Amino acid sequence: MKHPFSRFFTSGEKEIQEDGFEFEATDEIREAYREEIQQIPVASIVPNPFQPRTVFRQEKIEELARTLHTHGLIQPIVVRRRDEETYELIAGERRFRAVQLLEWETIPAILKNFNDAETASVALIENLQREELSPIEEALAYNKLLELHELTQEALAQRLGKGQSTVANKLRLLKLPQEVQEALMQKAITERHARSLIPLKNEERQLVLLAEVLEKELNVKQTEERVAKILEDAQEKKKPRRKAFSKDMRIAVNTIRQSLSMVSDSGIALNTEEEEFEEYYQFTIKIPKKNK
Repeated sequence: MKHPFSRFFTSGEKEIQEDGFEFEATDEIREAYREEIQQIPVASIVPNPFQPRTVFRQEKIEELARTLHTHGLIQPIVVRRRDEETYELIAGERRFRAVQLLEWETIPAILKNFNDAETASVALIENLQREELSPIEEALAYNKLLELHELTQEALAQRLGKGQSTVANKLRLLKLPQEVQEALMQKAITERHARSLIPLKNEERQLVLLAEVLEKELNVKQTEERVAKILEDAQEKKKPRRKAFSKDMRIAVNTIRQSLSMVSDSGIALNTEEEEFEEYYQFTIKIPKKNK
């Protein structure tokens, strides 16, 4: 039986222009664009709660708005009905924002009868295929698709046409502290910077090093070297340190050992135990009253 998730994926031709960007259309998206277009009041449309993109560059929205003002809207947005008076956006967030900026009263839209899982899948996959998401947004999209369709990382990678390691590396970013994720979202650091912090595991160490990276503008190689040094120092601290003994102490210990050896050589069966503690050496000597 064909997995319901698979219908959102295809290796078809790149044939749809969205907000000035060409992306690989899925069967579902191509079907949507073939359907009847309706004029829907802009004020009655609410954002998609499953939208993976959280950062929108205002200058790009303004640029798109100028294009729409000159040439009009070529591709309609896709919505679903939420109630009698409200529609929920499925695809076309940037176009919708540009139209709001232009203060249009209506916008060309295609009405789809999608459930939550289908709505989320279309929004997530549409954005993933356009390859404009930040690494964190992409990781969140992968994670949401895994939850929605109960897929393994390997199965998700196959359906997206990506390597499993690519998916796994993106998902690991979600284990980083929120401050690191935010720095990556704002492009204060690169994805390689962020990934290099993962081996530290300790959140405090990761945040301290993040501050150092930002303050000193460390490149990726320098960051990796700092991580290696931090891990090396941490490993050294775990090793028990033996206190150095003075020359007199070593002479005393060796003298006792030689004395015990001489007694044993005389035929007395000594029972001795030698223990080393943080502050001292301890010899326990048991001398039998009768030789057996």
